[in-house]
Amino acid sequence: MKIRLLNENLVSDLCWLAEWGFSAWIEHGETRILFDTGFSDVWRRNAETAGIDLETADVVALSHFHSDHTRGLLFHPFKTRKQLILHPRVMTALLDPFIEPADRDVPHAYDEIEARIRSDFEIVATAEPLEITPGAFFLGQVPRVTPFERGYYYDDPMEDDTALAFRTEKGAVVVTGCSHSGICNICIHAREVTGQPLHAVIGGFHLVHPEKPAVDETIEWFRAEKIPRLLPVHCISFDIQGRLQSIFGYDRPGAGSLIEI
Repeated sequence: MKIRLLNENLVSDLCWLAEWGFSAWIEHGETRILFDTGFSDVWRRNAETAGIDLETADVVALSHFHSDHTRGLLFHPFKTRKQLILHPRVMTALLDPFIEPADRDVPHAYDEIEARIRSDFEIVATAEPLEITPGAFFLGQVPRVTPFERGYYYDDPMEDDTALAFRTEKGAVVVTGCSHSGICNICIHAREVTGQPLHAVIGGFHLVHPEKPAVDETIEWFRAEKIPRLLPVHCISFDIQGRLQSIFGYDRPGAGSLIEI
């Protein structure tokens, strides 16, 4: 299994571009998945640098509706109509970030954007876990089960926030977008959906100020779980990232990084 970070807040070296957001190209067996698209065309330009043929994507999946994970859809190069897998809420919530501020009072602006997305993609909306191909799962709506994770983004319950999970010979690999639903909640759900112990968790952990994240409790949960590979990126405050690196001993990846399982 290979995961190429097409977008992230930081670059892995000077060959790549970065912006606040997330996008990953995932190869699981013969399956190719584009997971999130960042805010602009950075994901596409980094794919070109990496020599990735985006047209080979089997599906596109979105972690949640926020524009730093979805707006890059407007810059897609696809010549064929791809499946777009998302939580049902996303198609009603993601349109606002796509509209330029000056156009938000323009009649039919939202209709035009929605029509474009529906024309370019085959929408697959599900709140239930979906096996994309054997061993590759869109996790759907994530149950809130930990006592210490809010599962909110400020006042938004973020029922659309989800992740992907993959069965591998080493155990389940979880790839997250932002983890508003709680990184530990996502991991517990992924373990249940895949039926495997967790081997790796990669992506946004959403341990960011000023939302007062449950950092101590999250660290203790991961210590108890003894997951072999943690690679948090994107939405983590610098001081919290430093704590995680010192405790779990990993090199932080960035835009352009290739992660192999």
